[in-house]
Amino acid sequence: MSTSSKRIIFWTLIILFVIHSVFVFTYGTEKDKGKNFLTGEAKKGKLLFQKHNCIACHQFYGLGGYMGPDLTNVISAKGKGADYARAFISGGTQRMPNFHMTEEEVNNLISFLKYVNKTGISPIINFDINVDGTINSENDK
Repeated sequence: MSTSSKRIIFWTLIILFVIHSVFVFTYGTEKDKGKNFLTGEAKKGKLLFQKHNCIACHQFYGLGGYMGPDLTNVISAKGKGADYARAFISGGTQRMPNFHMTEEEVNNLISFLKYVNKTGISPIINFDINVDGTINSENDK
C-alpha cells in the first residue's frame, strides 16, 4: 500500500471520528427538561440542599450517598409525596438529623424536590440501549 493511500485512510478515519464524537456528545443535549420548572423557591431549596450537604446521605438519579433514600422521585412515588417529604424534613428521624428549618425553608426544599421530580426518573427500570450507546427509557417514548 502506498504512502498516499495510508494518509487518505488515516485522515478519513480521523474525520469520521470527529464527526461521530460531535454527534455522540451533542445528541439529546437540546432537551432541557428542567429549565422551565426551576422557580425561585426551587433555587433557594437547592441552596439549602447544598448547605446542609444532603447529597452525602441521599441520591439524585442514583448518584450520591447511600445512607438515605434516592430523592429523585420522592414527590411522585406511590404512597409518598410532598407531605411525606415535609414530615421527614421538618422532624428528622433516628438516622436523619433535624435541621430545625423554618416553614419557608421547608417549602423551598419541597419546591426543589418537585423540580427534581420533573426532570427525570430514578432508577430507570425499563430501557433500551441504542447502537450508538445512548439509552431510551419508557419516558422518552
